[in-house]
Amino acid sequence: MAGRADSTVLAGARVVLPTGTVENGRVVVEGTRIADGPAPDAPSLDLSGHWIVPGFVDMHNHGGGGGSFTSGTVEDVLTGVRTHREHGTTTLVASTVTGEMDFLAGRAGILSELVEQGELAGIHFEGPFISPCRKGAHSEGLLRHPDPAEVRKLMDAARGTAKMFTLATELPGGIESVRLLAEHGVIAAIGHTDATYEQTVEAIDAGATVATHLFNAMPPLGHRAPGPIAALLEDERITVELINDGTHLHPAALQLAYHHAGAHRVALITDAMDAAGFGDGQYQLGPLAVEVKDGVARLVEGNSIAGSTLTLDTAFHRAVTIDRIPVGDVVQSISANPARLLGVYDRVGSLEPGKDADLVVLDADFALKGVMRKGEWVVQPVPVAV
Repeated sequence: MAGRADSTVLAGARVVLPTGTVENGRVVVEGTRIADGPAPDAPSLDLSGHWIVPGFVDMHNHGGGGGSFTSGTVEDVLTGVRTHREHGTTTLVASTVTGEMDFLAGRAGILSELVEQGELAGIHFEGPFISPCRKGAHSEGLLRHPDPAEVRKLMDAARGTAKMFTLATELPGGIESVRLLAEHGVIAAIGHTDATYEQTVEAIDAGATVATHLFNAMPPLGHRAPGPIAALLEDERITVELINDGTHLHPAALQLAYHHAGAHRVALITDAMDAAGFGDGQYQLGPLAVEVKDGVARLVEGNSIAGSTLTLDTAFHRAVTIDRIPVGDVVQSISANPARLLGVYDRVGSLEPGKDADLVVLDADFALKGVMRKGEWVVQPVPVAV
């Protein structure tokens, strides 16, 4: 009996499962999904000496490959999506930046169609409801208080595809907006904030569940005024985003977050802009001019860091080889945790039967060698079927 044409066994690799790493393991792919066992005579791909991990899930990303999610055409957005897929991100949320409300509503309409088509996993609104004191690469003249009515306007424009809003919850309307988002199952993320410790605790109690790129765009940790960082790290209800590109965070800060929050509360993100996977040069991030030099994106005016040029395969590699985070913990942070937060863990985020066949093949040095999404190779590994 011949094996199914769409059935493949990926064999011989170290396979990272929710229960631990299996040496000389195998992953069976049938069609678009992971299966319990292979069909008779199913073709096999020998991946000895490699790792197989779940496809990466990026919940904070502004673009890549020269394509912008914040202002580009549909084709620009798809270019960014394809670029990040080639670097292992099989599930991706498109993030906006601060703009006029009508413009953001229009972007939501464009991006929501791509969510409905399965190209994106949702929309993240980063701005305009953030603090001018911690604006980073956001246009100060377009910032506004988080009015629940305006939050609702963007939610409605997204047609059920809004996954997360980043808010400076200490601003007028912040707590009410957090409650509105929580009631509708949308993540309220604390970020670009000048909040005190006490104000941050209040926002968490109101329903906030994520720290937008912890440490960045918020007051530093102080021993008399601990600020938001202490409140976000100590509360089990909060997942902390970390940008592990070697620019946004000192390795000691990343280690502090892992040690204090635990791997189950970390989400590795890129916060990428359109230069990711594309190269140095002049770019736009929303209305602001950005120069990328030596892989670091900064505003032309003011020199603030303007997102990153990071891809998640690099974040994974750094976490394991430089930061010495255990592989299983990195997988949890880069796949399972964001998938749970986004409400898609039933389909992605781990290598389990019935889930989408989204996976990444890494060599022994944790360099990316293959990417599969829904059973199709985005990046074909070097070994050939036998």
